[in-house]
Formats: sequence, structure tokens, C-alpha cells
Amino acid sequence: MSDRRRGPARATAELLRPAWMSRDVTIVVAARAAMSAARALSAIVVPIYLALIGFSAVRLGLLFLAVAAASTLLTAGVGLLADRVGRKPFLVGLPLLTVGAALTFSFRVPQTALFVAAALGSFGRGSGAGAGAIGPYAPAESALASDHTPARFRNAVFGRLGFASALGALIGSLLAGLAGRTHRPGAAALAGFRPAFLAVAALALVAGVVALWIEDARAPRRRERRRPAFPRRSAGLLARLWATNTVNGLAVGMFGPFVTYWFFRRYGVGAGTIGLLYAVINLATMASVLSAAEIARRAGLVRTIVGGRTLQALLLVPMALAPSFVLAGAIYLVRMLAQRLSLPLRQSYTMAMAHPEERAAVAGLSNLPSQAASAASPTLAGYLFDHVSLALPFELAGALQLANAWLFFAFFRHLRPEEERLATAEPSVEPAAGPPSP
Repeated sequence: MSDRRRGPARATAELLRPAWMSRDVTIVVAARAAMSAARALSAIVVPIYLALIGFSAVRLGLLFLAVAAASTLLTAGVGLLADRVGRKPFLVGLPLLTVGAALTFSFRVPQTALFVAAALGSFGRGSGAGAGAIGPYAPAESALASDHTPARFRNAVFGRLGFASALGALIGSLLAGLAGRTHRPGAAALAGFRPAFLAVAALALVAGVVALWIEDARAPRRRERRRPAFPRRSAGLLARLWATNTVNGLAVGMFGPFVTYWFFRRYGVGAGTIGLLYAVINLATMASVLSAAEIARRAGLVRTIVGGRTLQALLLVPMALAPSFVLAGAIYLVRMLAQRLSLPLRQSYTMAMAHPEERAAVAGLSNLPSQAASAASPTLAGYLFDHVSLALPFELAGALQLANAWLFFAFFRHLRPEEERLATAEPSVEPAAGPPSP
């Protein structure tokens, strides 16, 4: 092959896998794409299917409460154990829970079984057009990505993970057409939705199988297994994250699991139409996640996160009040651009400020209050949807997310990650110990 032909091939290979991306991180990115596709597809078909078989908004809220509670326990467990036993077992094993959940939904089973399956499979956690939440194994994933990435490329790696989420969500959204265009109520709904549930199972299985090829999962040394489970060196960081994430959890629980249901109820559109909207959004947001690292480099990591969260909060109200599906979808697209930009940066910032030996624990425990709070609010939101207004939960969530953005800025504006301190030639400070206790 001539050098002229080799040049574009090498450039393409470098674009897909830069030199600073390790083999394990590349595998994690591929697994993220598959798992995000499963999450996106389930986020579309599960709420509509449950509504068709007779679930009210209140009952949906109770199911999302069960999902959030189980996800909280699983995430905390993964966070505490992944630093001790390694990352790989969770990246392989937890997607299999989603496989089992999707297979359960593909058969006619009692509602109790649907509750259990949804809880173990984390259905309702990666809702709407977002697939950033890929389930309870996120702490192991984030820790592994940080372990194998130089600090100056960390934001870019999390941007790649965000890109994989958008790509996977695009695929999952398009697969929503498997549910068909005619949505029959009651028991007849299962036949139309079964192909979509089987697709969720297949995608989650791919995510677990791909992770089998991870080699260096940072198996801890014996003395690391004996250290305290609670991340003491990152305690100050955790305290601040708990305060901000609790407020955000209340907001997300008010609207996050209900986005698909809200479009279905508010505008009477089905899974295929909603899936097409999500596909357009995911396609549009793929570029924003790749530009996140550069924007953060110019504006600062904390300011970029706060700006994205503020925009997300402000757009919830006009979205809830939009008179048409097209206008609401357009506003939701802009909101998701901001969400996809800030989410990988927030994950990157948490890993940057956590002690290297406590990253998985911090990733798992930092979201514990958020998940607990998001478990409390769906039942209230379901009641408001059924008996007060389809817009009120979104308006309340917007106010809470605005408060979250203010708190994040107040707590972290003076706490910069290693690469930003080095760029301004500040005296070297141990970056991973986290901020001092408040």
C-alpha cells in the first residue's frame, strides 16, 4: 500500500482510537455504546407498554421508585467493591441483569414480576433521549477509564464515552420501531412490544460479552482489599457532591423517568414517533460530547458544568408548556445538547478530584443521595400528572435543577482539577485527595 493511501487510513484509525486511549478503555467505550442502545430502547418502550396494559401515572411512579431504590443499592455496592475486587466483574455481570429483565418483560407475567425485573434491570434510569446513565456499573466504568487515562486526556475520554452513549442511544431509538405503529391496549400489547424487549436483551448481552475482553481490570493488591470501605481521603469531596446531587436527584425523579410517558400522554404520539425524535436528538448531540473537552479547556471545567446545568433547568418550563409535539421536541433537543455536554464533564471532574484508590467508591457513593432522592419524587410526580397538571412536575424540576447549578458553582468554583492547575503553573498540590471537608 502506498504512503498516500496509508495516510488517510492512519488518520481514521487515530480518530477512532487516539494513542492515549488504552485497549481496555476502547473496550469500555464499545460496551457503553451497546448498553446505551439497550437503555434508550427500554426507555421508550417500557413506559408506553406499561401504560397500555393499565399502569396509571401513580403506579408508574411506584415502579420507578422501586427501580431507583434497587439501583441505589446496586450502585453503592459496585462502588464499594470495585476498588477491592477490580472493575471487570461488574462490567461483565451487571448487563446480564438487564438481559434477564428484558426477557421477563417479553412474556406475560404478573405485575409483581414486572416490578422486580424493572428494578434489577434498572429500567427507567436511562430515560428520555438520554442514555448517559448506563446502570449501576457506571462506578466501575468511570474508575477504569480514569485509571488508564493521563489527566490531560481525561475529559476527552469521558467525551468519547458520551459519544458512545449518543451513538448507542441513536441505534436504540431507531429500534423503537420494532414496537410497531399500532398500540393495542391490554394483553394484546405484548405481541407488538415483544420484538423490542428481545432487542433490549440482545444489546445488553453484547455489552456484557464485549467486556470479557478487558485484560487489565486493576485487580487490587492484598493490602488494598484490607483498607476501609469508606473513601476517607475523598470525604470532603463526597460531602459537597452529596449536597448538590441530592437536589439534582429530586429534580430528575420529577421528570426524568416520565419523559417518554409525558410525550405519549401530552401529544398522543407512539413509540415509533418518539423513537424518531430521540434518534434526531442523539444524532445532533454526538458532536457536542466530542467538543466538551475543548469547551472545558477554554471556559474551565466547573463553569462549563454549571452553564450546561443552568440551561437544562431553564428549558424545562417552555418545553412543558409547548403547544405542539414538534416545538416541545425542538426545545428538548436543545436541552439535551446541554445535558450531553455537561454530563461527561461532571463524571470526569468527580474522577479528577477523587483519590485514585477510591475512584470507584466515590463514583458509587457520590450518587447515592441523588438516587435516593430520585426514588422519592416519582410517586409525587405521578400523582401530579394524574390529578393536577402534566406541566407542573417539569416546572418543579426546573427550579430544583437551577438550585443545583448554583450549589455546584458555590461549592466547586475554587477547586480545579490537576490539568487546569498545571496549565496556570500553580504550585503542585495532590489532586486526588479531594477538597477539604466543608
